[in-house]
Amino acid sequence: MKILQFPLTRIFIGFLFGLILFRILSPNNIFVLFGLVLSTIGLSLSFFFSQKKRSFKIIFGIFVFLTSILTGITTGIIHKETNRSRHYINQITDYEKVHFLDLLLEEKLKSSPKSKRYLCIVKELDGKQSFGNVILNISKETSIKSLKIGTHLQVTGFILKNKNPSNPNLFDYGRYLENQEIYAQVYAKQITVGKYDAGLWAGFSNFRQNIISNLEHSNISKDELNVLNALILGQQQDISPEVLKDYQYAGAVHVLSVSGLHVGFIMLFITLLLKPIGNSRKGSLLKLCIVILSLCAFAVLTGLSASIVRSATMFSFLAIGTHLRRTTNIYHTLLVSMLLILLFKPSFLYDVGFQLSYLALFFILWLQPILSEIWQPKNKIIRYFWDIITVSFAAQIGAMPLSIYYFHQFPGLFFVTNLLILPLLGVIMAAGVIAILIAMFGTVPFYIAKAIEFLIRFLNAIIHWVASLNDFIIKDISFTAEMLWSSYIAIILIILWVKNPKFKQLVFAFSGILLFQAIIIFQKKEVLNEEELIIFNCRKKTIITERTGDDVTIYSNDSILENISNNQLIQSYLIGNFCHIDAKKSLRNLMYFKNQKLLIIDSSGIYTKEIKPDILLIIQSPKLNMQRLLKTYKPKQIIADGSNFKSYVRIWEATCRKEKIPFHYTNEKGFYKI
Repeated sequence: MKILQFPLTRIFIGFLFGLILFRILSPNNIFVLFGLVLSTIGLSLSFFFSQKKRSFKIIFGIFVFLTSILTGITTGIIHKETNRSRHYINQITDYEKVHFLDLLLEEKLKSSPKSKRYLCIVKELDGKQSFGNVILNISKETSIKSLKIGTHLQVTGFILKNKNPSNPNLFDYGRYLENQEIYAQVYAKQITVGKYDAGLWAGFSNFRQNIISNLEHSNISKDELNVLNALILGQQQDISPEVLKDYQYAGAVHVLSVSGLHVGFIMLFITLLLKPIGNSRKGSLLKLCIVILSLCAFAVLTGLSASIVRSATMFSFLAIGTHLRRTTNIYHTLLVSMLLILLFKPSFLYDVGFQLSYLALFFILWLQPILSEIWQPKNKIIRYFWDIITVSFAAQIGAMPLSIYYFHQFPGLFFVTNLLILPLLGVIMAAGVIAILIAMFGTVPFYIAKAIEFLIRFLNAIIHWVASLNDFIIKDISFTAEMLWSSYIAIILIILWVKNPKFKQLVFAFSGILLFQAIIIFQKKEVLNEEELIIFNCRKKTIITERTGDDVTIYSNDSILENISNNQLIQSYLIGNFCHIDAKKSLRNLMYFKNQKLLIIDSSGIYTKEIKPDILLIIQSPKLNMQRLLKTYKPKQIIADGSNFKSYVRIWEATCRKEKIPFHYTNEKGFYKI
């Protein structure tokens, strides 16, 4: 691969490795900084001697890589907000009590069924200066209807620290938030709206909200308006779950994320507007400044998501290269943009959109030329559609393993979707930009609004039709991290063989395929040799699974068992363990597993003295005298699941602590595994 021969590639790989090492090891700050100073000195000395003796070039290369790694670790340390004492996480000593916060509203998030949610910056905590990002939850029943970005809020409420998933194989939302430097959520009891803090970010956010408000007054239907806001302004919060699911199943969800396609169109539009300006030195410099400022403004206006930052940075480098009249190496541009973004925002490395967009773009640049050479039609129209197909396949091959790993599904008709919607999308983007420009100053004229509404409705109809072909949507795919890495190794080795079809490359390609297959076989064999019983944490419900190999028996109430196939907890567990439902059974009071006796006491509170259980499970809030129960049974472990009243659980837990018997409450400690 020629890209590996670029000096910047090795620097970038070392930097990336450093960021990952920082997350895994959490190294000592002073030790890392001392190491960086030493490696920089070694780098300087080895560079000096390498100018005189060639043998020092290898040592210089080693120091370059080492310095890159330490720079990556140092970048992680610098941007880790909790390393500073004023961060609110380091100031809170009691999460049980009510706290007073001064918050600055930064961004509106997608609402939950019960709450309106906002991203806020902490300014004060209990009267002390503080900082850090939190998610603010405001009940929808409150009298506060709308809040402007940049508003100060005095909030009295509870602060809940991010938690690990309380059930197996679920998406770790707490870890996802921590990767974005968000460590807690605030649940407001009382709110006082304070002063408005004018600033660049607040100004752009409220300017965007004014545009959306003017579009709403233009009588564009709600569903179509929400899609338009996503396509042009990057605001997906209000898209209905049904429409979003259609886009996911059709393989077109990338269209709703403002990215390279949108930024490229904006850049083309601005370039056309600036054509009257001459190409003199001053004119060219003026055009470059306007293009870069426009791209930056568009990125801020759309919310600075990972994909939009990546696209705006890349197109800015392309504009600079064009201005300097130099041939821009696109791989260099890709690496420089990624390196710069991660230097200023290393948390983007763990953003799904960032990962998918860079992988898709890399494979388009690398693989699409190979695919396009398979057939070269002379007809321009056929050539256009053939290019769409090859670009779609290249992007999907690059993003497919990662997409399956995160979402456990694959849209089989993605290429059909792109063939149908990309020509239409260009028209919608053009009309949408015109509508946005008009909406900056007032309502959009009726004929433009209705034309856009019709186009988006037609787009949604196409997406819905493709998504309705369920036989082509592969769902519930089990895919582990080991399978993810081995699949990329296999894909890269196969492409290298296709580019250079020699025996050596063929051997490597087959080795990659065999590695991928071996990992699948090994992990499935591991599952077949396992047995486990899981008591899930469910609010007001009791669900128990017994797994032997890949066969799962589910125990619960009859009403829950009827819809268990739609239960997200169970589906995540099945996917994560390569297994399927073998049987559904009603809960019973006595179960045996691995030579252990499990007794279940339900709301009736009835139990017999003859049974001597090893484990006692309490469900549905029975009225128990725990002290008497412990004297009767003396179990090794007591478990209370999420179907119990918290007040009851506190009493039971205190009694067990006094009697020195282990007590596990699933609502606090998560699921229980035997």
